[in-house]
Order: sequence, then structure tokens, then C-alpha cells
Amino acid sequence: MEAAERYKLEKNSHETERKFRSLADNSPDMIVRYDCSLRRTYVNLAWEKATGLSSEAVLNHSPAELPGLMTLAKSSEYEDRLLTALETGESVTMEVTMLRADGSKIHFERRIVPECDIDGGVVSLFSISRDITERKNNEDMLRIAAAAFETHEAIMITDAATNIIRTNQAFHDITGYSAEEVLGQNPHMLREGRHDKAFYEQMWQAILGKGSWTGEIWDKRKNGEVYPKWITITAVKDGQGKTMQYVFIFSDISERKKAQEEILNLAFYDSLTKLPNRRLLLDRIYSAQALSSRNGLYGAVLFLDLDRFKLINDSFGHGYGDLILIEVAERIRACVRSVDTVARLGGDEFVVLIEGIGDEAEKVTQNIAHIADKIRSVLALPYVLNERVHHSSPSIGVCLFKGNEQSVDSLLQYADVAMYQAKDAGRNAVRFYDPVMQQAVEARTALESDLRLAIAGKQFILHYQVQMDNSNRPLGAEALIRWQHPLRGMVSPAEFIPVAEESSLILEIGNWVLETACHQLAEWSKQSRLTRELSLSVNVSAQQFRQPDFVSIVCALLHKFDLDASRIKLELTEGVILDDVDDVANKMHELKALGVTLSLDDFGTGYSSLSYLKLLPLDQIKIDQSFVRNITVNSKDAILVQTIIDMAQNFGFNVIAEGVETEAQLAFLKQHDCMAYQGYLFSKPVAIDAFTELLERFG
Repeated sequence: MEAAERYKLEKNSHETERKFRSLADNSPDMIVRYDCSLRRTYVNLAWEKATGLSSEAVLNHSPAELPGLMTLAKSSEYEDRLLTALETGESVTMEVTMLRADGSKIHFERRIVPECDIDGGVVSLFSISRDITERKNNEDMLRIAAAAFETHEAIMITDAATNIIRTNQAFHDITGYSAEEVLGQNPHMLREGRHDKAFYEQMWQAILGKGSWTGEIWDKRKNGEVYPKWITITAVKDGQGKTMQYVFIFSDISERKKAQEEILNLAFYDSLTKLPNRRLLLDRIYSAQALSSRNGLYGAVLFLDLDRFKLINDSFGHGYGDLILIEVAERIRACVRSVDTVARLGGDEFVVLIEGIGDEAEKVTQNIAHIADKIRSVLALPYVLNERVHHSSPSIGVCLFKGNEQSVDSLLQYADVAMYQAKDAGRNAVRFYDPVMQQAVEARTALESDLRLAIAGKQFILHYQVQMDNSNRPLGAEALIRWQHPLRGMVSPAEFIPVAEESSLILEIGNWVLETACHQLAEWSKQSRLTRELSLSVNVSAQQFRQPDFVSIVCALLHKFDLDASRIKLELTEGVILDDVDDVANKMHELKALGVTLSLDDFGTGYSSLSYLKLLPLDQIKIDQSFVRNITVNSKDAILVQTIIDMAQNFGFNVIAEGVETEAQLAFLKQHDCMAYQGYLFSKPVAIDAFTELLERFG
């Protein structure tokens, strides 16, 4: 070959190499050239940058001579691929992981391409590697995300319009819904309804404002079961801050809530009776005192101890004793309101906390005494357990409180002291810590006991106060009960009627009064003209009138004594009328159908009843003596009485004024067209003999 031609070929070869190196050095891919001995003859700048090695360090070295560069594929395996390409002349593709100089990994997709001469023989190999590290990392992240998505926590993803687009297996396990049933639906389908609109508004304000919200929500499974879950809702935003998706991650916390409740029960409730224990009781007493300070209402602490309970444990075993305690807890709870606290301190000691009873000490004392005695009576009833009858009773100590002047411990101590006073008094008793209150309770209890004996012993009598017309002629009388106690003497109705009403003895007493009055009317019917036409007024209590068979009782008495029904007048107070208007109106119409006269007693002293006057079949309105007393000296009372008279006449009612004591009062009433009168001006209430003499004087 001539020199000129050889020069030209060499020049072309150098130019080709220059162009190759220029292109290779500017390529983002890693390019390596191997000779037929598999030694590196060239590496480009991308390779040096990626590996952190210089070309001087690797040129003229085979892969086997620098094995540290290969990690996931052994150098020998790589050389095998190179040899395959060298022998076959065909390209080979593989993935390779290498180590940088700093020890970090780099992933490549490598293509081995043979370089051939004009005769087709392989003269070198090019290894072209593309960095796929980011792709591999993304694939790893996707695998991790996929594994994380199938966690034990439920995951629900929605689009920006909150339509469900993906759920995991835990979601299906917890909710019971399949993917097909929820995809495209709104998470509202899971709502149970316990949370109101305001709750969800606040939740979404937090999500939209802060990007996430975490809290407890009650939802509903597909089968309708309600359950609590702990949920985190996160808004997923793009690079511009626009919300693309919402991710809901939640777990079923039913078991955790149940465990919390069990812990709470162990901490604050008695394991046997399920009542609050001492710790919870002390906290509630403290809160009750704070509330009492604000509202000014009394509260009470009742300390109960079962009498001779140790004997039951010793005789029949603690198993029987536990059954007794459980029954005691149920009986006490049945005696008080749901807002009251019944606690067990331990053993056979119980405490009852009663709040908001009232603001008048005397009434509060009587009410609490009634409640305490009710509990005492109920706990003294026989206990039938396992076909055995057991007897027990409580000793109860009571301490009232108003505000928080006394410590919680002091209240319990005082109630405990009172309880031991009850035991010292013979057990099965109630005692108040305050000696003055205790005396009042004992007096009331004694009065109630005597009252029960009075009914059986026929210690009651009727007195009669005459009622007069405008011509000063007797129209009739009001029957008023009196109690002739063998030791106390004459007991005022004002003293024993409230006790009778609280103890329900008023029913027996009221029925006795009604029957005795009917008997007296029958006697008058047989006597002179002075008594034959007289009417007799009888007061009817609210409890008595509420009896379902009250009308039947009246009807039976009218037949028994063969009475003209118009001569019996039943006096009802406004409190009776307003108790249950429909029931009262029905009964009044039934009584009117019998011919009985109906009078509204103490008009104007109770609730306003003007709106009911047109509904009720009344015959008479009785002006209360508190208005009559000052009609001649107080212009307002005078106007009020005159107004009542005018109003009654407009309604077509008769009017009678009670408490008339002076001629001036009588003159005023007559002047303003009052129709009947009753009061000390004519006569005080007297026994039947004195009343008969009074009639003869008027005769």
C-alpha cells in the first residue's frame, strides 16, 4: 500500500475516532470500549462521573481485575456476557448494579454491542450503560408502598371530589364492604349518625385549613354494627398546592375502647355490685358541693350499714353475703332518682348522694327523711336467695350540705356518726347528724305513726262552719276535719294534713271525711226544716281526686245514703285542677252528671286558672280569706275582690267569700254583689251539737 493511501486511511481512522470520542464524551450514557482481550481501552466522561473513578485507574484492566465495581452481577458473569458477544457478534442486554467510589449503589441497563471490521470480524466491544437508578428506586418505592398499603390499618383513597377510588384489604375486613360496593361512592355511606353536622364541618375545616385531621369517629359496618375508629384524614396536594386526593387511614378501636372501659370500671366501680366506689363517690360529692354553691340548693349524704350482716356471712358463707349485697344495691337504686349516686364503700357499707333537693331546710329535711325511711323499709324486706329466706335491715345516717363549707371527708364522717347513732338507737333506723334536724325528723315520724293509729282508733271528728246568704240565712256548711289525740289534745289540720299528704294517708282520711259528711247530710235530711235543705262542702285533696275510681266512690256514697247530689259540694283547689286538666275536666263532668256541686277553693292564691274557667263545669268560686281580710283597708285587695265577683258573675258562677270577720267586710261584699259568706263573723268551725244550736239561733 502506498504511503499516501496509508496516510489517508490513518487520517480517516483518527478522524473517526475523534468523532466517536466527541460523541461518546458528550453522551449521558456510560460508554466503555473493550478490546478482544476484554481490556478496557476507553471510558467516557459519563462513566467517570457515575463511578467516581478516573479513566487512568481502569484502562487496560479487565472486569475481573477490578471486581469491586460489580455487586449484583459477578465480574465473571459479566465477562461471560462479553465473551458471548465477542464470539457470536450479537448484542447482549443485561442489568448491572455497581458501586461508586463513595460506596453508594448505581443501577444500569447495559447493552454490549460488537464492533466489526469490513470482513465482519469482531474487533472490539462497546458497553453502553444507561443509568436506571431512579427508575429502580421508584420501583422499590412502589413495592414498599404496595406492601405498606396492605397493612393492618384500613386505607381509603378518594379523589378531590371525595369519591372513593381505592381501598385496601384491611378496609374490607373492618367495614365488611367489598371494593365493588364502595368504589365511586362517597364516604358518607359509612356514617352511623352519631355525629352532628357541626362535627363534620369542624373536621373538614381542619383538613382544608391544616391539611389533615385526626380523631375518633363512630361509623357503621355493612351489617349495621356500630363501631368506633381512630382515623387520620390527609389532603394530598400537587406542586401548585391543589388538592388531588384525600387519604383516609383508620383502625377499629372497639377492643381498645372496651379495654379502657374495663380499666375505668376497675378504677371507679365496685366489681361486685357495679356501683361507684369510694374514689368516684368522693369526686361526685365534690362536684355536688360546687354545684350547690352556685345554685343554693341542699344536698344530702346517706351512710348505710347493714345490721348483723356478719352473721349472714358466718352462717351461710360469703357467697350468700355477696348475693345479699347485690340485691341491696338494686333495691337502693330503685328508691332514688337516676341522677342520684348510689355507691358501695366496701363490705356492707353503702352511701347515697342526693343533689338539688330544695332551698328550704325544713322541707329538705322532711323530703330526705322520707327517702331514707323508704330505703330503710325496702331493705328490711325479706331476701329470698337460693330458696332460703334471709332477713336484714339497715342503719342509716344522714348529713345535709349546702355549698362546700364542709370537706368531703367531713360529710362522710358526719353521716357515719349519724349511722352509728341509728345503730345505738336499736338498728333499723334513720338518724340525722344535726341534732335539731334529728329532733324534727323524730317529731314528724312520731306524728305519722300516731296518724296511722288515729285512723284505726277513730280519733277524727268533723267540725262545721256555717255558710250564709245575703239575707243572713244559713245555706249550708263546710266540713272541716279535726284530730282529737288522746295525749296531744286537739291537733291542728295545718300540722297533720301535710304529713298525711306526704305519706299517702290522705287517701284514707279524705275518704273518711267524704263518707262522714254524706252520713251527716242524710241525718239532716231526716230532721227539721232548718237542716233539710242545707248543703255541705267537703275539701278534696289532689291525691284523692286523682284516684281512678273517685267518681265511683262518690256515686256509691250518694246511693248508700240516698242523697240529693246537689247538696254535696266538692271543693277543689287550683293545684288539683291544673295537675292534669284533661283528666280533671272529664271527672268533673262525670260528677256534674251525678248532680254534684263543684266549687273552686282559694281562688287566686295558686296558679292563674282564668284560661280554664271556661273549660270546667264549676258552680262556685270561693274568694280566699287572704283577699277578704284587707278589703276595707287595702284598695288593691278591694279591687281584686270586686274583679273576682264581676268575673264569676260573667261566667255564671256563684261566689262565696271566706274569712269574713267584720261587719265592714260583709257590707263591702254585699255592696259588690257577693252571694254567700263564711267566717268568724257568723261562727268559727264547731262540733255538730254546737252547730245544731247555732242553726236554731238563726232559725
